[in-house]
Amino acid sequence: MVDRGEQKQKTRHLLISSALKLSAEKGFASLSLREVAKAAGITPAAFYRHFHDIDELGLALIDEVGLGLRQLLREARRSIDPNRSVVRSSVEAFISYITENSNLFRVLQGERQGASTAFRRALFTELGRFIEEVTEDLEKESIRKNQPLLDVGLAAEAIVAVTFTVGAEALDLPKHKRPELSERIVKEIKMILRGALAMPETTRASKISTPKKIKGKASR
Repeated sequence: MVDRGEQKQKTRHLLISSALKLSAEKGFASLSLREVAKAAGITPAAFYRHFHDIDELGLALIDEVGLGLRQLLREARRSIDPNRSVVRSSVEAFISYITENSNLFRVLQGERQGASTAFRRALFTELGRFIEEVTEDLEKESIRKNQPLLDVGLAAEAIVAVTFTVGAEALDLPKHKRPELSERIVKEIKMILRGALAMPETTRASKISTPKKIKGKASR
């Protein structure tokens, strides 16, 4: 027998899944609370037991998916075959994830410039979390190899941008073409890292300016 807590969680997940399916067809910004509730097989009134409004449902969708993908990539980085690179394993895990969750990724890509402000902000927040994790990985690797990189945060931002933007092409590629796309992303990431590593100190100082501290205010 299913208890109330478990049933509530199942219904919540069903609402998220229904919103995802409808979003892939017409865009998240076009969804109404009523049609999502209908697709999930519940009444509009019952919807409010799970989410305050349609925007909150969208935020839950992004949070759930982002957490799942970050955990997958962490696992890919930890379970590295000695003969394979962290970059390659992470890229292949990412491509596998987005092709297995194509509807979701199409929604996320489409809504980056969508009409829902809350959805857009949540997407950029989630991308920021990916950048933070990549930054931490690069810093650890830089220290381990004693090879300082130019502005690790910018390098991480470029890597995430390349991975998500170029990786989206996998959605329209036949399966046998995906390894070729993965290889392309791996090469582009390595180019970013080599550029950050190779830039001489004099060029770094002239090209990158650090924000000036405002007098009278303590830095956080």
